[in-house]
Amino acid sequence: MTLDLRQLRFAVTAADTSSFLRASKQLNVKQSTLSKKVAALEHRLGITLFERSTRGVVPTDAGRAFLEVARRIVTDADNLLTTAKAVTYGEVGRLMVGFSNSLSAGNLRLLLGDVLERFPDVQLDAIETGPDRMLSGLQSRIIDVAVHASQLEEAGITKRWLWSERLMLALPSENKLSEQDTIFWTDLRACVFVLPTSCAGPRIVEVIRQRLGAHGLSASIISQETSFETIVSMVPFGKFITIVPESATGAKRPDIAFREIAEPTGAAHLNFAAWWREDNDNPALARFFKLVDERYPLAISA
Repeated sequence: MTLDLRQLRFAVTAADTSSFLRASKQLNVKQSTLSKKVAALEHRLGITLFERSTRGVVPTDAGRAFLEVARRIVTDADNLLTTAKAVTYGEVGRLMVGFSNSLSAGNLRLLLGDVLERFPDVQLDAIETGPDRMLSGLQSRIIDVAVHASQLEEAGITKRWLWSERLMLALPSENKLSEQDTIFWTDLRACVFVLPTSCAGPRIVEVIRQRLGAHGLSASIISQETSFETIVSMVPFGKFITIVPESATGAKRPDIAFREIAEPTGAAHLNFAAWWREDNDNPALARFFKLVDERYPLAISA
């Protein structure tokens, strides 16, 4: 049986994103095309890969077993392409950076800008993806270094703390909380939070549950397959609030208030780290960390 690599990639991406819609956007194809290709793959295999619902897609037991092998095939194919590109550009001239936070502002944008300016001979490639694909990308050497707030702990993967960003509470400007001089986690006990399933969303969900849980409180959290930008734009309607890294606050708006959340040690914050394989001897990666050491000489702690 001959399998179509494109169909495998569609299925793997759908599993990673838990959504045909999000997978189609990530792969820049029509949702109908991706859905039909996955259905054709299921027909060819004679098994159902996904359970479908209005909330997204979830791999079946048979699907999980198949997708585990399919992921390795897709990764191997990507490695072939990566190797070919490396030969073309020379190993010293290529660096693949994985990230899931906005590049429109903040430390990540400045850091990558410095790489381009300081090392014009380095071909800087960047891939925006989630933590699971970051980890698999590091393991398969597709990604040289990943910049992320979540833990990517795995044998052979190491980290260096980079920077810390304040966590900013986004709420309607007319909300009574916006009038308080200081906002504590306990003030948010009755709030409904909406967070994205991508970017730093999952890590912020963990922080919310931990902080409220420490006071014996439960959190009401809704996760959506959208961006921080979209969620923040809906905050003024007053149905929910959200928490974003400071770099994702965007332009000031009169109908949205951004506030710090006070903790015993200061404002609540989120730590970002660089993750890479210990055995990665790419010279471009060494140059990257030389620049990191210059910009962030005093690494933060967890």
